[in-house]
Amino acid sequence: MSIVSLRNIEKYYGEYHALRDVSVDIAQGEFFSLLGPSGCGKTTLLRTIAGFEDVTSGEVAIAGQEMAGVPANRRPTNMVFQSYAIFPHLSVAKNVAFGLRRRADIPKQSRATLVEDALNMVGLDGYGARRAHALSGGQRQRVALARALILKPKVLLLDEPLSALDKKMREQMQSELRRLQRHVGITFILVTHDQEEALTMSDRIAVMFEGRIAQMGSPEALYRRPETRAVAEFIGMMTFLEGRAASGTVEVEGLGRAEIAAPEGAVAVGVRPETLTLLAPGETAARETAGTVADRAYYGDMTYYDIALPGTDTRLTVSMKNRLSRAVLEPGTEVRLGWEPDALLVYAT
Repeated sequence: MSIVSLRNIEKYYGEYHALRDVSVDIAQGEFFSLLGPSGCGKTTLLRTIAGFEDVTSGEVAIAGQEMAGVPANRRPTNMVFQSYAIFPHLSVAKNVAFGLRRRADIPKQSRATLVEDALNMVGLDGYGARRAHALSGGQRQRVALARALILKPKVLLLDEPLSALDKKMREQMQSELRRLQRHVGITFILVTHDQEEALTMSDRIAVMFEGRIAQMGSPEALYRRPETRAVAEFIGMMTFLEGRAASGTVEVEGLGRAEIAAPEGAVAVGVRPETLTLLAPGETAARETAGTVADRAYYGDMTYYDIALPGTDTRLTVSMKNRLSRAVLEPGTEVRLGWEPDALLVYAT
């Protein structure tokens, strides 16, 4: 069942075309992400759902009700902003209770219990009396979530809520947000430019470029089978090689011939680092070629190698899991590079 339906959304700012014929249905209880580079229209689309922006044309419906003319404070949504918008002069409890001020249907004697429940939900039980300015970034983010969830919206909108956090805290909060969404069971719509964030948390992702949805699907589908080169380049790391397709095969620069169905002519062939392997003595693969380690980047658990292929200017990036039994290779080391034909993604040029 769709909780949010967008139909043929168009948005202009003067002559600037910010959203172009956007249509999508978002299911009840889904964690849905809008992913794309800065300026692609993802935040504008989120704000049209929230009611902070009017659409030029098209229809926004939430829970089966058309939202034309319905102001933001009357919609069954709430929003967590990138800046969190926490009031530093108020306590944590007063920040969380702020949205209850105009709710005449909630007795004052019940509000303290609601605040306590909301803080427990986000792991801040016992923090009610603390001043907001004394909180860490991660704690302020939790306060913003509690303040949004206390009103029990049908849809929670998140505008890059983790961008101000450091890497370790961001990874922790990704897990916390996903756990929280499953616990409360409401629809979360996340805007982010961080592909890892979207892949980690989402049930579905819409990748946006220039005001349009370029591709929509599960994280696995988008990562494994991006439909266009633009999506492939944006999600994950990928090296592109020149190729030429003819009669059901593709001749790939530096790798040789592979049996891949593709439109005949010049093509771009994409390959991800983890689909390649540096073969140890005695190891084999469906396809193999020689190479030389040109450079490396050590990340502790992984090492990324740039492999120069003989007779070309091509370099392929290969990721290898570090093990105690496997030495990190030095630049200049001759290697055997293994790969599978189905690891290659072919795009028309």
